[in-house]
Amino acid sequence: MTQEDSALDGLVRKRIRGLRSALGWSLDDLAARCYLSPSTLSRIETGHRRISLDQLSAIARALGTTLDQLVESDADDDVIIRPQHDMARGLTTWMLNRQPGVIVAKMRLTKPAPTSAKALKVHPGRDWFTVLSGAVTLVLGDRRIHVETGQAAEFSTMIPHAFGAHDGPAEILGILDQDGRRTHLRPRSKGDEGRSSAEEEAEG
Repeated sequence: MTQEDSALDGLVRKRIRGLRSALGWSLDDLAARCYLSPSTLSRIETGHRRISLDQLSAIARALGTTLDQLVESDADDDVIIRPQHDMARGLTTWMLNRQPGVIVAKMRLTKPAPTSAKALKVHPGRDWFTVLSGAVTLVLGDRRIHVETGQAAEFSTMIPHAFGAHDGPAEILGILDQDGRRTHLRPRSKGDEGRSSAEEEAEG
């Protein structure tokens, strides 16, 4: 076992003991729920017994968590959220969650909303954002909506749409689905200039 594996092994055992204690369960309580003997569970928690995958899965289920969460690394990369810059679009993004499905992201906008109808996007679902600072212009079809600091917007993304900064940089907190992430957060290349939203969506 490498030093890294040994550290993760110790972390998993601490998590098991910590989750059990947080639930107010004794060794007997958890042992009964994961069909292990209290002595086996005690040796697992204290590091005096190797943990099989079957045992770990049963313990995770009993504790109301998943195997992935129980064995995930505690490296700084799992904690620190670093910004992703897209200078061409005037967009800086902080991805605030890493799970699949709905995306939560903080975005800093420095460019105004587009004026060309060809730049508007369409994709299935709904988007939501709240303005943390500055002001945002939300384009929905033929409408241009001014969203100020402290206000929020929620809209169908089947309406051709785009958003950008209004009179200076703005920061927003947005909730997007996978289609919204691909449409709004995908880095824009030179070849994207002048392309329709349908062409970009087709590329997927």
